[in-house]
Amino acid sequence: MGTGGLIVTGAAALLPRDATPPVTTPREAAREAAERELSKPAYHQDDPGLLQRALDRLWEWLGDFFDRAAGATPGGGLGLFAIALLVVLAVGALWWRLGTPRRTATGASALFDDGPRSAADHRAAAEAHAAAGRWTEAVQERMRALVRSLEERTLLDPRPGRTADEAAAEAAASLPGHAADLRAAARAFDDVTYGGRAADPDTYARLRTLDTTLARTKPTPTP
Repeated sequence: MGTGGLIVTGAAALLPRDATPPVTTPREAAREAAERELSKPAYHQDDPGLLQRALDRLWEWLGDFFDRAAGATPGGGLGLFAIALLVVLAVGALWWRLGTPRRTATGASALFDDGPRSAADHRAAAEAHAAAGRWTEAVQERMRALVRSLEERTLLDPRPGRTADEAAAEAAASLPGHAADLRAAARAFDDVTYGGRAADPDTYARLRTLDTTLARTKPTPTP
């Protein structure tokens, strides 16, 4: 037997007697098996959390937005910065002008929120608040004194639940020369009570002067 025959015989001896064809897995089943394997927690211990992924997406969106805005704005990034600065200044000016929005007024409430007191009681309370620099409370009490005084003079019918605006409108019927001042007083009361505006000495002085003036004003007869 030649050398070639020996090599063939030896190679055949090394092969298993009952050799079977290799196992092949279908492509779809292999993909599903790989996905199941990769979904195990061990492969995702170092993945960023949901919040981190959301922040990453937000920063990417903001970056794209500012890039597009800078490209569309005259002057590029410098122009965009100037516009942003103007917006910030406008918001700051509105904040300073309107005051801190402590409460949103959805509707005017009653002018008097406690038991009945005389106009003199409300005036004394207003003066005490003003002396202490509590201008918001001083304005509120002075407006109550003004309305209570009109009720005591029977220029207004005592009515629980009346708002400052209603009192001003009803009082204007018998005091038409002071209608505008009455509306301004009611608006000042609403601003400091429900609109979050801070009162000041000038606002209180105007209400005090109006209260004193109305006390000396003769009403106009109404039908």
